[in-house]
Amino acid sequence: MNSTQSIVKTYILEEFLPSASPSELTESTPLISGGILDSLATIRLVAFLEERFDVTIAPHEAGIDYLDTLDQIAALVDGKRGSK
Repeated sequence: MNSTQSIVKTYILEEFLPSASPSELTESTPLISGGILDSLATIRLVAFLEERFDVTIAPHEAGIDYLDTLDQIAALVDGKRGSK
């Protein structure tokens, strides 16, 4: 798990899964399609990513194709950070 994944995992556990064991949230756990994140939680996640990593998430990126797993989130954020 890379540092971006670790930061996002900690945020998701604290904000959306406070009673879950950290081992239950893996790099491939489905967040949106699995019902962990609803539309409001996804907006909160996007706001967190933009603020914490100083990136801009486009509206078309705020969905299941980009934010459904820790792997996808890290790829999106790290790709945006690498292009700065």
